[in-house]
Amino acid sequence: MVKDLTQGKSVKVLFIFCLPLLISAVFQQLYNMADSIIAGKVLGEAALAAVGASYPITMIFTAIALGCNLGCSVIISKLFGEKNFTDLKSGVSTILISVTALGAVLTAAGIGLGNPVMRLLNTPEDIMGDSLTYLYIYIGGFLFVLIYNVCTGIFSALGDSRTPLYFLVSSSVANVGLDLIFTMVVPMGVSGLAWATFLAQGFAGVLCMLTLFFKIRKIRSDEKPKVFSVLLLRQMLYVAIPSIIQQSFVSVGNLIIQSIINGYGSSVLAGYIAAVKLNTFVLTTLTAVAGGLSAFAAQNLGAGKPKRVKQGTAVSVVMALIMVVPFSLLFSLLPDTMLKLFLEESSALSVSTGIKFLTIVSPFYAVIAVKLMLDSVLRGAQSMLAFMVATFADLFIRVILCYALDPVLHTEGIWWSWPIGWTAATIVSTALYLSNRWYKSQRAKSIFSALDPRPVPAEYALTSSEENDDSKAVEKDAENPRAL
Repeated sequence: MVKDLTQGKSVKVLFIFCLPLLISAVFQQLYNMADSIIAGKVLGEAALAAVGASYPITMIFTAIALGCNLGCSVIISKLFGEKNFTDLKSGVSTILISVTALGAVLTAAGIGLGNPVMRLLNTPEDIMGDSLTYLYIYIGGFLFVLIYNVCTGIFSALGDSRTPLYFLVSSSVANVGLDLIFTMVVPMGVSGLAWATFLAQGFAGVLCMLTLFFKIRKIRSDEKPKVFSVLLLRQMLYVAIPSIIQQSFVSVGNLIIQSIINGYGSSVLAGYIAAVKLNTFVLTTLTAVAGGLSAFAAQNLGAGKPKRVKQGTAVSVVMALIMVVPFSLLFSLLPDTMLKLFLEESSALSVSTGIKFLTIVSPFYAVIAVKLMLDSVLRGAQSMLAFMVATFADLFIRVILCYALDPVLHTEGIWWSWPIGWTAATIVSTALYLSNRWYKSQRAKSIFSALDPRPVPAEYALTSSEENDDSKAVEKDAENPRAL
């Protein structure tokens, strides 16, 4: 089902659109958590640490897939809002060709660099073999992950958040079933978990792509679309590259943080992995709503309705705050119960590590919820410089604090870097959003002029003082080429 997000009441439209995205995020996390839960429950603490040791590296690959998802989603949403179906079709074929080539290159690079990177992270030797096995099999199936994420982004851009959900639910159930078969019926150990994920991801990716082809063919266009458009690829890269950099830098930051945690041994690592999986579950559900808001913002900006974007932002912030309250209470009051999802017969050190992480971080979920919603509007408006500044503020503060607090407070100091970083970055994101320059900037104007040079609507126009500020900024950049 293709849906126009520029019509109807913002509250109803966003809720109906985001609900399947939210359910998808829940199942996607169950999909990812299944390996860790079964590893910890069936194979033991060492297996859980082995699966988790490669997590920062696999998250870099996931970040690239998510960045491609966001890049194509924003541009396809804009084209859909403009009713430019010829370029829309060209954009779909362009992005699929591009990510197929990208996936092949990244798969080769990942297999070649996996071993040295794992050793650079100080991965404990007792889990190195299983960690590399899991990592290589995951990377082997990365192309499926990339295709699935891009197809999901395109469906969302068309206002269809239900179709990807059907495939994800099916693949999640299949993944859990295969996990159990490959560990309990056919004792393949950690490699069995990896092969289960590989097969389930392949199933979701291929079927999602075939369904997308069928739906795109049903959209009528005035002209014959191009199979590959360099101009449209540049437009998508304009959004995708900053999103990939943002997501990858966050993953690299987590990778640096884990290199510090690895030095405390496999028991601390196992407790951290269990806690961070629960933490990631919350953040991913928030990201799903944020992705829906980006598509909503892009469609409505493409249709010339910035006031409707502000209404949608307020609705999304409220939705996000309501979502995180139960998790904050659950993780703060019953952390040991939640950790038992992953840790069966584990050491007291691994359990205490996980409890401390959750009790420090979870009360601040409301803070990161606000930040993610505001950032998604900046991304949907293609205000990518502001978007990256807001994101990197969190990353840099967290990494710096980890190194600063680790010698003094040890692991507890590392855990405190999360809420402090979130709080500082949320202040930055709020200031950038409230400035209103995300839609009154020359970047926002390019939404209308890049592919179809129409007059800019009055509500996007800069005031005289804002025009002067922009002119001064341009002149300053021209005088200082290094600033570019």
